[in-house]
Amino acid sequence: MKRAAVYPFTAIVGQDDMKMSLILNVINPALGGVLIKGEKGTAKSTAVRALAELLPAMEAVHGCKFHCDLADPNLLCEDCASKYTEDNKLVADTVKMRVVELPVSATEDRVVGTLDIEHAIKHGEKKFEAGILAQANRNILYVDEINLLDDHVVDVLLDAAAMGINTVEREGVSYSHPARFVLVGTMNPEEGDIRPQLLDRFGLSVVVTGEHDPAQRVEVIKRRLAYEQDADTFIAGYQHDQEELAAKITQASSLLPQVDINDELLETVAKLAVELGVDGHRADITVIKTALTLAAFNGRKEVELEDVKNAAKLVLPHRMRRRPFEEGQLDWDKVESILSSGAKGAL
Repeated sequence: MKRAAVYPFTAIVGQDDMKMSLILNVINPALGGVLIKGEKGTAKSTAVRALAELLPAMEAVHGCKFHCDLADPNLLCEDCASKYTEDNKLVADTVKMRVVELPVSATEDRVVGTLDIEHAIKHGEKKFEAGILAQANRNILYVDEINLLDDHVVDVLLDAAAMGINTVEREGVSYSHPARFVLVGTMNPEEGDIRPQLLDRFGLSVVVTGEHDPAQRVEVIKRRLAYEQDADTFIAGYQHDQEELAAKITQASSLLPQVDINDELLETVAKLAVELGVDGHRADITVIKTALTLAAFNGRKEVELEDVKNAAKLVLPHRMRRRPFEEGQLDWDKVESILSSGAKGAL
C-alpha cells in the first residue's frame, strides 16, 4: 500500500511564529512544548504532521518500546541499559520520527502507563505496561483540543516534557523511562480555555489566524489546489527547501550545547521579567533557553540581543494573562525600551 502523502512544511504560507516555535522545540525539546491557539483551518495540524515528515530518520534500539537512542547511553531505558552494560550488543533500526496523538478522553494510566503490582510481589520483578508517553519518546506528542483535556493529565504531560523522564509509582514500586518528546498542544479558544497556572508551563505559545492579505490567501489556495491535483509533483517541487531546512535543524541540534550567553544579556532578561511583572522564574529561564536555540538555528555560538527579542515574542505574551479567558497583552514598546536600555548598559 502506498504511503499517504504529507503536505510539505516549507510549502505552508505565512504562520512564521508557529513554524519557528515548532522548529525550536524539535531542536531543543527541553523548551517545554508549544501551545498553538487559533480557529479551525489555520494549518495547525498540517504543520505538526509536516514537521515530522520533514525531519531525517533516526536510529533507535531494535525492539525497544521506548525507541531508545543507542548514541546516548545516559538516556537508555532500564532494559536497554541492562543489555548495554552486559554485552554492548544492542542493535539499531532506522526509524522516522512520527506524530503520536493523545485523545482528549485519555486517562492518566493510559498516558503514563501502569505497573503490575501483583506480578512484582509474586515474581520480584517489575512489569510495566507502556503508555502513550512511551510511544512519544523521541517523537512528536500532539494533543488537539488540549483545553478539553483533564487538567491533571495536562500537568503530567508538562512534567514529562520538562524533565524528559516519565516515572510511574505504585505501592512503593517505581519505574522510569525516557520521555523526551516535542509537546504540541492546539486549541480553538472558542471551545474553552486553559487555566493560567497550566498555560504558564508551556514553553512557547503562539496565536494563529487566517491570512488577511488577499495575495497571501490566493497563494494558499493555489498551493492547496496544486497539492490536491498532483501531490507527488507538488512535493517534489519543495524537496530542495525541505532538505535544506532539515539539514539546518540537524546542525542546530549539534551546535546547541556549544552556544553561550553573556552575563549582560542574562541581566537584561531578568530585568525584563521584573519590569513586566512576570510571576516566578520560568519566563526568564525559557526566554534564555529559546534565545540559545535561536542562536543555534542561525548557526551562531553566541546569543545576540535580536535572539532575546525574538524569544520574548514567543515566551512572554501568554504569561501576561492574569485571569481565565483574558488575552495576554504584551506592551512591545515597553519590551523594546527595556531591551534597548539593557543593551546600551552592556556597552
